[in-house]
Amino acid sequence: MTDTYRTIAEPATAEFVVQGSEFLGHARPVESVDAAEAFVETVEREYADATHNVPAYRVRADADGDFLREYSSDDGEPSGSAGKPALNVLEQEDVENCAVVVTRYYGGTNLGVGGLVRAYSRAVKDAVEAAGIVEERPHERIAITVEYDDSGTVRGIIESEGYEFGATYEAEVSFDVRVPLAEREAFEDRLRSATSGRVDLE
Repeated sequence: MTDTYRTIAEPATAEFVVQGSEFLGHARPVESVDAAEAFVETVEREYADATHNVPAYRVRADADGDFLREYSSDDGEPSGSAGKPALNVLEQEDVENCAVVVTRYYGGTNLGVGGLVRAYSRAVKDAVEAAGIVEERPHERIAITVEYDDSGTVRGIIESEGYEFGATYEAEVSFDVRVPLAEREAFEDRLRSATSGRVDLE
């Protein structure tokens, strides 16, 4: 497992016109295959009037980050002219946990396979550039449940680490925390010792 991987910093869209056809490259960082597929469906709904919506994504499909799920589709374009070139750009840029959809509005001129390959590649490249590439560490979510007496201590530790988290105050207090894989063990040990073991970790 690698300690870091490259992904895009934020959602972005890039657009340009080639011989009357309008191309929009949409890129978004995603944390799972489900999130990638949901993003693809959102774009397909939003641009339902487009001639083609060509998806591609590369996502770490397990917590250890050892298995990379790759997917692309030509969405009605000639075989190999759209989805594969889009995916190739993600591979060349070495970005993961990234989903892209290229929307095309046909402009009346056939671009040929070579023209399509160039246009779909450019749409993804431009969108990824617009989004910006960042180094990210593999993360996982930890569910923490404690009694109210210990909740302040636990919250203080989470905040001191600077982790993203959500908190729910019910009969007990639950925290949902996003922690880098490499730091999970030390973080859990710290919580256990601070609460004398009165913490439920999942």
